[in-house]
Amino acid sequence: MTRPRTTRLRRPLLAGATAVTALAVTAGLVAASSEPADAAAKPELSLIAATGSLTLTSWKEDPGVYLDLGTYLTAEGTPLELKVTRKSYKDPVTVTQTVYEGGRAKAKKLPAGTVKDFSGLPGFVRVTLTDKAGRKVLDRTEDFCPNNASGRVRPDAPATSKYPESCPTNPFTLGSVWGVEKGWAANTYGGSYSAPVQLAAGTYTAKVGVAKKYRDLFGIADKPATVKVTVQERSYEDESGSAGAAGRSATAGGHAGHGAAHAPQTAHAGHGPGHAPTPARAAAPVTSGAGPTYNAGHGPLRAAPPALPWALKKDQAARATRVGDTSGQTDGSRKAPAGRPQPQRPAGKPSVPDVPKPDLRSLPAYGIVISDGERDVPGKDYLAFSANVWNAGPAQLVVDGFRSPGKAKMDAYQYFYDAKGKQVGYTPTGTMEWDPRPGHMHWHFTDFASYRLLKADQKEAVRSGKEAFCLANTDAVDYTVKNANWHPYNTDLSTACGEENAISVREVLDVGSGDTYTQDLPGQSFDITGVPNGTYYIQVLANPEKRLKETDLNNNSALRKIVLGGKPGKRTVTVPAHELVNAN
Repeated sequence: MTRPRTTRLRRPLLAGATAVTALAVTAGLVAASSEPADAAAKPELSLIAATGSLTLTSWKEDPGVYLDLGTYLTAEGTPLELKVTRKSYKDPVTVTQTVYEGGRAKAKKLPAGTVKDFSGLPGFVRVTLTDKAGRKVLDRTEDFCPNNASGRVRPDAPATSKYPESCPTNPFTLGSVWGVEKGWAANTYGGSYSAPVQLAAGTYTAKVGVAKKYRDLFGIADKPATVKVTVQERSYEDESGSAGAAGRSATAGGHAGHGAAHAPQTAHAGHGPGHAPTPARAAAPVTSGAGPTYNAGHGPLRAAPPALPWALKKDQAARATRVGDTSGQTDGSRKAPAGRPQPQRPAGKPSVPDVPKPDLRSLPAYGIVISDGERDVPGKDYLAFSANVWNAGPAQLVVDGFRSPGKAKMDAYQYFYDAKGKQVGYTPTGTMEWDPRPGHMHWHFTDFASYRLLKADQKEAVRSGKEAFCLANTDAVDYTVKNANWHPYNTDLSTACGEENAISVREVLDVGSGDTYTQDLPGQSFDITGVPNGTYYIQVLANPEKRLKETDLNNNSALRKIVLGGKPGKRTVTVPAHELVNAN
């Protein structure tokens, strides 16, 4: 997978979990019966402040203060659970709340227009800031992702939250689940997706309150939180040690979502002994969308990330300029271990049993720009874009690669499992190849997807050379489909795709998640140097050779209309809205 030079539109919000706890449990592990029979009809929600005073830093190298004021929304009685969906890209996003009557979960539809996308509740809190003289220096609203930076607020609360760790911002997301577990709290701060505030060193009073429409909607008391804020100005150059050391210490200190709070998972149902996918489980409440199995990749639902200190942001910017794939926390919250392949090649006769299978679907292309192919290629114009293939389930896509000693390629096999997670069949499905190029350095599964630029009559004009991929669950496309796992497994390319000396590799695409690739290198992006101006379609095609066994092979293609213009060396691209989704 190739990383872009700049922030990708697809990239969801980072799931910044607090040091209180690391969330690493699959949603389906929590059964509907976990709610008491006498549960209240609605959750008891409160806005609280973790502290009455705090100190924030404005770095000289990166002026501005990120207002992480330590305010949280807590839930008692029952969780706050919201199911956010759209029927198609022609339909607006709607939201329903899970409420309980007599201990039974029921869906309550919230007013039309409550949400505009899948990134959170818009304008949830109002933040005002006054200086020492009582002058108001800030008055703005902040959006709120209920999945953001969660932690327990009392010792007898559930040890883990069943909800995802972030909210998605991929423009073509289809369904999401947001929630604050009972006895837990979610940070109301928007993180680095909120603009920093220019504040001089000094003392201020911050007041944070829930907007009236949400107080009325959820029954939240009108009790704003007040926090005394001291702003200090500092410079990394003045710190002891280098900027790099400062960055390392900041990371070690546990910035939400980037520190030690997110230790790698040591166990995951379905990838331990026996190496089977997640077995069937008791279903979560009826409106949650979680049922028996699921997911993995480049960043599923992301809640707001923390503000990064200047040293870390500088390092990120440097890494963003490097060509190719990079290791790291692709889901913004943790580095999950890779799935473990079978210890040896499958024996016996291949078979494709009558059990649930994955359903690969393509999202329309987005992040569409004219590029120089990540390098200055004289006389060449390229059309770069991001593409996502996702798994609508109801079963995981599990592919193992096995290498014969001395061979350059691995033989790949697709595995099939029954409802209890027992392997019941397998079939050959192509190969895996080692990609030695800088920035890649991992095993690619061949023929997973292909990308084509089609003429107005939908005949092929240009084909991308990118057809081999390392599979990982990078985006939560629809967490409301059957068997969706709200806690993805292999979410990091550096762990999911093996080393050069590997004898075998397992790559998984889980239910509800998709894998985004940016086509921005020569040979991947479309060379449009000799392509006439006019109307075209970018086709994203999953499973092009039909080697993978799926539930449905008729929904693998997605088209995105574009219009090419300009002159050689200065080509332009216009990207019309795709139905109601107006994102290039």
